[in-house]
Amino acid sequence: MTLQPNLYKQLPFDPVKDFEPVTPLYSTHFFIVVGANSPWKNVADLMAAAKAKKGQVSYGSWGIGSVAHVGTAQLEGATGMQMMHVPFKELPQLYTAVATGEVDWAFGTAATVDPLYRAKKVRLLAYAGPKRLAGYEDVPTVAEAGGPAGFELRTWVALYAPKGTPKPVIDRINASVAKTLAEPEVRARFAGFGFEPWSAPPAEITRVTAVDTRRFADIVKRASISLD
Repeated sequence: MTLQPNLYKQLPFDPVKDFEPVTPLYSTHFFIVVGANSPWKNVADLMAAAKAKKGQVSYGSWGIGSVAHVGTAQLEGATGMQMMHVPFKELPQLYTAVATGEVDWAFGTAATVDPLYRAKKVRLLAYAGPKRLAGYEDVPTVAEAGGPAGFELRTWVALYAPKGTPKPVIDRINASVAKTLAEPEVRARFAGFGFEPWSAPPAEITRVTAVDTRRFADIVKRASISLD
């Protein structure tokens, strides 16, 4: 809804004109993930290596134009680093490559990297959120780990309905989801995946969509990323 309009010149849908926002569900921020045997202890080490070996430090993603790809372009723009992108077709391949050192690092969420992290096959250098994530309090934020101040990388999930859906229907679903997201067992289940429950009126989705679309537009243009 925010990234693809910047990657394709034409889409079979319009994120704004074809849908009614109903309610957000959750957001999740990303970790900077390295193999267990990586010599880097923090983001400052990563930055130093990338600047010393311009274009040689490699990072993996789950495809050209993915959040990980665009997020790394965002990090490069904020730090002056230039790194080598290695796209993978599947997430398991990507994080196996990080664990074995085939690629130097990657972005990953708690949901995608936790099994390897608990097995001590990867390490988490930093969390790209505004504060440390519950359950991972020993992992510093990007700024705390020597990276750029205020750097964040997140994605979010929301419910939408077809354009023209009656407002009372949308309001009823929004209220029902908000009630569900407040349930302790639901919040605990989300926390297990590193998801941050997000309850808000439909207008908040519209606002965040506009903000993220503009932000991605700047990054994609600067990095010359396209899927056309």
